[in-house]
Amino acid sequence: MQPDQQKFGITTMDAALLKQIETMALEDIDVAKPELFKNNTVWAYFERLRRDDPIHFCKNSIYGPYWSITRYEDIMAIEKNHKVFSSDTSNGGITIEDGNLGLDVEMFIAMDPPQHDKQRKAVSPIVSPQNLARLEDTIRTRSKKILSELPIGETFDVVDKISIELTTQMLATLFDFPWDDRRKLTHWSDVATSTPGADDYVSEEYRQAEMAECLAYFTRLWNERVNTEPGPDLISMLAHADATRHMTPNQFLGNLILLIVGGNDTTRNTMTGSILALNQNPEQYQLLCDKPELVNSMVPELIRWQTPLASMRRTAIEDFEIGGKLIRKGDKVMLWYISANLDPDSIDQPERFIIDRRRPRQHISFGFGIHRCVGNRLAEMQLRVVWEEALKQWPEPCIEVVGEPDRSYSVIMRGYNSLPIRINSPRSNAK
Repeated sequence: MQPDQQKFGITTMDAALLKQIETMALEDIDVAKPELFKNNTVWAYFERLRRDDPIHFCKNSIYGPYWSITRYEDIMAIEKNHKVFSSDTSNGGITIEDGNLGLDVEMFIAMDPPQHDKQRKAVSPIVSPQNLARLEDTIRTRSKKILSELPIGETFDVVDKISIELTTQMLATLFDFPWDDRRKLTHWSDVATSTPGADDYVSEEYRQAEMAECLAYFTRLWNERVNTEPGPDLISMLAHADATRHMTPNQFLGNLILLIVGGNDTTRNTMTGSILALNQNPEQYQLLCDKPELVNSMVPELIRWQTPLASMRRTAIEDFEIGGKLIRKGDKVMLWYISANLDPDSIDQPERFIIDRRRPRQHISFGFGIHRCVGNRLAEMQLRVVWEEALKQWPEPCIEVVGEPDRSYSVIMRGYNSLPIRINSPRSNAK
């Protein structure tokens, strides 16, 4: 079934283009085009692949030849088989560009066991249940403050005023990063993920220079903390763990980029996407206001709907047959989470945004298996808290999208550069 284009915010596709997608030769389909994500017209291509060629080989693309895995169960099978499908940087890494975002860095998500497991374990205490409970009060206090300072009846950019500010404050807390410099974290995240053709892309030389500045800044923090008692922040955890205390500079930078991008983009873009989703589905927005307790099931549904990490790459290290296709040793394999989250064979009515969905966590936005997002519960908590506080201040549907979203130019991160909104009601006195 064709996803409802308006509800997905898809730029209206005329009948001629839809017919062209339906009739084009399968071998000519290439979904790894950033412009399809920028203009939000990729959906019909994924629908065609899920139906007609779910294990699809693209011979020619700007990133070279690659396989597309577009169905939920097939992605799950590959995610669970890390012995055949490698994430390691030495085999190409985790992004469609070799070397992890095209950078010469190593990060634990782009490692295979046992090295992956040891380095992931070093930072996992940051998202322990005890630490999440401690962080929730901080997130709630900051959410209240940010929301209370928003203008009423005026158009503003939700990406800058809410999404970036909340996630950047959280990142500064997790790293114990100097507060006045916290926007550097967002800047480095944006630079690391920017690709040629994007509005914010300057040059590769600029990107490398900014990453060098990031490394130098964090190296100073490392040197301050490595000779002190271990603290509850990510830099201290890396500096004092046996698996990470002797990292090379490019490993340190790689893990920094992973933690910054992971802590920034997923939450930031889903936060923005939540306002867009509720505006595109006003009956769901009203339901949320009528039953604010539904925020608990809405959050995972938002994460499915947004799918902030559109894709992840694996590389076959031996021949493997799946779905009647033979993936050969050395082949690049793209796991399209954005497509799997719309797979009707695994998710009931996936084209609908349903905040009281019976199984809201039936999605693959966080990946699966050993590489499942280490911060998934933190991301969910941030989204839950900000909407709990928003509903207290505005208990009726009054947050209105007043212009088209400016989407990211990327086949990896599904996000927003800006989204204009207006709040059409004064704050409630409810506490």
